Order: sequence, then C-alpha cells, then structure tokens
Amino acid sequence: MNRPLPLLAFLAIAILPGCSLLGDGNTAKGGAEKGGAEKGGGQRAPSVVVGTAVEMDLVDRIEAVGTARANEQADLNSTVTERVAKVNFRDGQYVPRGAVIAELVRAEQGATLNESEARVREAQSQLERLKALQKQGFATRARVDEQQSLVDVARAQSAGARSQIGDRVIRAPFSGWLSLRRISPGQVVNSGTTVVTIVDHSRIKLDFPVPETYISALKPGLQIEAKAAAWPGEIFRGQVETIDPLVDPVSRAATARAILPNPDLRLRPGMLMTVSIQSRPRRSVVVPELAVVGDGADAYVWKVDAANAAHRTKIAAGTRSEGRVEVLSGLKAGDRLVTEGTVKLRVDGPIRPATAEDAVKAAA
Repeated sequence: MNRPLPLLAFLAIAILPGCSLLGDGNTAKGGAEKGGAEKGGGQRAPSVVVGTAVEMDLVDRIEAVGTARANEQADLNSTVTERVAKVNFRDGQYVPRGAVIAELVRAEQGATLNESEARVREAQSQLERLKALQKQGFATRARVDEQQSLVDVARAQSAGARSQIGDRVIRAPFSGWLSLRRISPGQVVNSGTTVVTIVDHSRIKLDFPVPETYISALKPGLQIEAKAAAWPGEIFRGQVETIDPLVDPVSRAATARAILPNPDLRLRPGMLMTVSIQSRPRRSVVVPELAVVGDGADAYVWKVDAANAAHRTKIAAGTRSEGRVEVLSGLKAGDRLVTEGTVKLRVDGPIRPATAEDAVKAAA
C-alpha cells in the first residue's frame, strides 16, 4: 500500500507543467490575433509623388518622309530613227533654253527643203504675173485662185521639210543641267531613244504623304523643315506649296508638295528627306504622361486638394509629346495632382505627398 505513492506524485508533477504550457500557448495565440487585428485596422495613406499642372507653348508637329524632285526634269528623246551627226554638250553641262544638244543626219530633209522653197518661189512669181494680167483683163479670177492654191501647197511642203529637219535637231526645252551622255557621233538612235536628261534643280519640289487626320492642319504657305542623310545635322527650310486634292484610299494619306530653295545645288532629285512641320501654335496646360490614367475612351488624373486628399478627375486629353500630355479641360495651371504612384490609388482619400526627389532617395 505504500509503493504507489511515488508513481502518483510523478504523474501530478508531469500534469502540472503540461497545464502551464497549454495556458501559455493560448495566451500567445490570443496576443498574436490581437496584434494582427490592430495592424490590419490601421493602414497608412499611400505615399505618391505630387506635381503641378503647368502652362507652356505647344505646336502640332507632323513628321513624314518625302522624295526630292527637280523643279523641272525631262528626258530628251529622238523622235526619228537616224544617225547621230553631232553631239554639242559635255556631261553635267549647264545649257540655256533653246540650246542645240545634238544633231542627227538631215541631208535628205535639207534637199527636200531646198526643193520645196524653190517651188514656192516659182509659184509665187507666177501668181504675181497672173495678178498683173488680171488687172489688164487678160487673166481670169479662177486662174489666179488656182495659182494661189499652188503657192499654198508649195509653202506647206516647205514647212513639212522644215519640221522634219527640226525633228533631227534636239534642243533644250528649258535652262538646266544635263545628265551623263548616252550617245556618240555616228551612233544610230531609234525613235524614242533617250539622248540625255535635262534637270533644273535650282529649287526642289519635296513630295511627302500626310495622313488624312492631319490634312486640316496643313495649308499652302506653312513653313517646313527637312533633313537629308547626305547633309547630316543641316536643316533645309521651305514652305508648303500645294496639297493633292485626292486621298489614297489604301494608305488614307494625301500627298503634299513643298518647295525648298536650292541655290547651291546640294539637294539632288531622288533624295530621301525627312520632313517636320509645325502647326497650330498655342499655349496650353500640360501634365506628365504618367499622371494620366486611361479608362476606355476616357482619361483621368488624381487631383490633390488642400487637405492632401486625391480625387479622381476626368480630363479631355490633347496631343502627347516628349512625355507630356496636353489637357484641354478638367485642369488649370497650378492644380496639384499625383504624377507618380497612381497605381496605388483606388478610391478618393488621403495621400502622403512626396516630391520626385524624395521618391528617388527612397528608392536608393
């Protein structure tokens, strides 16, 4: 009867520590739950970068790629098949309007001209004699009219011979520079063969496509700036001369033509040039692009009031350029708004304003 006592004492000792451990565990769990509730119920206002809407000068800028064309350019072709008698130009030579570029063999046509001119002289002389006889009553009116017809026929034959000779003399239709020579004396050229190309590029016609959405911003006289890869860093200035009334149904663009002075002849026809046009100069309110939040077709910003509370405000956005957005309505210059951190905002409420410098320091 005395031996079980130590066993009971051992069990009592073992149970008591267990009860103590169980109680401590419940206490710790309750404290954790309480601490979690306190943390969840006390969220801090989000920290965002706040800036100011500013007013600045804006212009609509249209960028395009165009092709330089000569002021005047023509291929001088032979209209007959004949042998080249003489070439009167050098490669790249400047020639005035009417200058003889090349001559084809025209001996036969020259002989025909001489013959027809002789017939004209003979017929004209005979007509004058008949008119004198008519005044004396020895020639009828019908005979005079018949001889007048012979004179007219002879003159027509003479004009035809001159025309055939003119077809064998190639002249410059306007003043300009000649391309590389493509013929040589003694060579037989066929009808339609290009003898040389003449170019007047003292000024350049720059043709470039303009999307239909920008056609309303273009008008004759508008100033443009153009650049060419052959002259890096240099700007060539000109103005819009005309706009094609037709819009390409495939590209939905119209061709505009600008005129660029080219007194030093550095620009050549066929060059690819980039065009920049500025239109609609104005002064408008702008905000950073990151401040604008899109929602379907609408645009919003988070406007900050005097109590540092952000409110979702609808705006009408205009053009976008260089990281800025034009605001047509909804804001005025000097209004504060969230410029960075808009993703942190879901509903209107308080915020912790910071500057861009503060954000950079925090990130560092």
